[in-house]
Amino acid sequence: MTAHATPAPTPVLAPAPWLHGSSRRLRVTAVRTFLCAPQGCPYVIVRVETNEPGLYGLGCASDPQRTVAIRSVVDDYLGPMLAGRDPSDIEDVHRLLLNSGYWRGGSIANNALAGIDVALWDIKGKVAGMPLHALLGGRAREYADAYTHVDGDDAAEIAEAVLAAHERGYRHVRVQVAVPGTDTYGTAPADAAEAERRRLRAGSWDSTSYLRHVPGVLVDVRERVGAGVELLHDAHERLTPSQARQLVRAVEDAGLYFLEDALAPEDAAHFAQLRAAGSVPLAVGELYSEIGQYLPLLEQRVIDFARIRIPTLGGLTPTRKLVAACELFGVRTAPHGPGDVSPVGQAANVALDVSSPAFGVQEAARFTDATLEVFPGAPVPEGGKLYPSDRPGLGVDFDESAARRHPVTAPLEHDRWALLRATDGSAHRP
Repeated sequence: MTAHATPAPTPVLAPAPWLHGSSRRLRVTAVRTFLCAPQGCPYVIVRVETNEPGLYGLGCASDPQRTVAIRSVVDDYLGPMLAGRDPSDIEDVHRLLLNSGYWRGGSIANNALAGIDVALWDIKGKVAGMPLHALLGGRAREYADAYTHVDGDDAAEIAEAVLAAHERGYRHVRVQVAVPGTDTYGTAPADAAEAERRRLRAGSWDSTSYLRHVPGVLVDVRERVGAGVELLHDAHERLTPSQARQLVRAVEDAGLYFLEDALAPEDAAHFAQLRAAGSVPLAVGELYSEIGQYLPLLEQRVIDFARIRIPTLGGLTPTRKLVAACELFGVRTAPHGPGDVSPVGQAANVALDVSSPAFGVQEAARFTDATLEVFPGAPVPEGGKLYPSDRPGLGVDFDESAARRHPVTAPLEHDRWALLRATDGSAHRP
């Protein structure tokens, strides 16, 4: 693990006029970043410290492909601007930091901003003595339904894994199908040779083989598991618009809870045609770095689930507004929560989940024992359900000593995950 702290405080830029001469004494004294990898993928954890002893907030700024760049944005730009400010003015701080870069937004800047923003919400909850979900309006439900992941080579193997997950309490299960001879997303390598090809990103992706193979397997899995479990599938933006329409038609009989990322963000204008191709519920959004990217899809009523990722959208402050918009347009949320979202980020997800009428289902990573040691209080599914913490703030802490035992790898070690080629050798979306 590596830790960085902001330089000595400088005069507050653009100070809030309502604090002039104020007797309010709570101020930010430092912003620290920590890089660690107890889950295997790099985490960027932000800690905002205050002049009240023992009072600090934690945020998740994790983007495993651009970890070092995000840390630099926090350490060299946003953190120094935060020192000396009142941490309770979250809206004001968020807008100032967002505007400070002039060219606003983007995944790197937003992840950095999200780390600070969520930490400020954590502080606010601790000051109030209230869990985060209570600050967001209180509970709208007892728990958040979670979904887990299974994969396999054939319908019989996959159906067995789905039923096993259902026995553990999961009502929702994401199903990924290995396509013979192609580098398939979300499936385990078949053998050591395939694992080495994936490590070197020396394989290739064949969309045609995927479209011929996967729909039939999904329909077969549905027939084997029956109607008592919800099935999800992620196409992971690897299809053209015309191929996505073929997939929607081909998986009708699989009765999916939703089909995720059938289209890449660049092809979002085709969602109306995709909606017309069939009745399969559509989910999208984990790659979106601006809440404005969702608005045309909400207004046109062409998606059913918003796959929000709090770190990439800039934190809780903008995301809670997006969630409110989803509610108004009848779209449910399905927040992104794989292993590359830290327990701090997952706790923020769960707080939104249980406080919003728009919630649908929450992706839930299987945190390793090492991750649970580094993050005491991490949200862990109980019988396929995620319950919010009753502790003030996020309810998750960070153990620096334990984190030091899990340093991050060199940047390009994880970047290779997103490298992919098609059968003709051209670069392909991951």
